[in-house]
Amino acid sequence: MVRLDCNVKTCIHNADNCCCRGNILVDGQDANCKEATCCASFYEKRDDSYRNQYETPDVALTVDCEATGCRYNENCICRADHINISGHSACDCQETECATFESR
Repeated sequence: MVRLDCNVKTCIHNADNCCCRGNILVDGQDANCKEATCCASFYEKRDDSYRNQYETPDVALTVDCEATGCRYNENCICRADHINISGHSACDCQETECATFESR
């Protein structure tokens, strides 16, 4: 499992800079830089959004990754020790990115 920090405060899964999902998907099949990646699991938090109040942030979770050009991608799983998802005020997944991405 990867240690994940997430600063995407506008995502419904974010709590205290951690993700409450059991796993996420980083998209960016043709990515050659971090700006070409995104968190495909992003879901915008809105006033009418329902969030399970009992969800617990998890700093260690599975990160599936389609960014095969990243040095940490091993058979579509992220093998970095620590991953950072950024996109502080994102309104959709394209405004997020895997800040840990490093080109092969």
